[in-house]
Amino acid sequence: MWRGEVLVGGAAEGIALVTSIPLSFWGGVEPLTGEVIDSHHPLCGEHVTGRVLVMPRGRGSSSSSSVLLECIRLRTGPAAILLAAADEMLALGAIVADELDGQTIPVVIVPEAVATVRSGDRLRVGPEGDVHLVEAASP
Repeated sequence: MWRGEVLVGGAAEGIALVTSIPLSFWGGVEPLTGEVIDSHHPLCGEHVTGRVLVMPRGRGSSSSSSVLLECIRLRTGPAAILLAAADEMLALGAIVADELDGQTIPVVIVPEAVATVRSGDRLRVGPEGDVHLVEAASP
């Protein structure tokens, strides 16, 4: 178990989608499908929908918050986002989704998990920023 700093509270469970490269939702994720569309990103072609997105931080534009908001509204967004460093734009998108639609996703700063978790691991994120490895990915 890891304990992180909560930027946006909530609880979620899902399969980890891990990248060591920051991802911008603006121009990087298609909100209608949740697909990573940035052709230069290693996750290109993957879907964030229902996954626990694990990355060092977001990248780029303040528009990322509105794209994340749209993904959450359309139910194509990640189940949770785990970061190694704070990203106010991603947190803002999750906060506004909660305020407008009563839908939100947890956003937690938890560097130890970001350094350890592998894509395919099943994670549970608790409301206090606790992250549990439910099941490790097959080798």
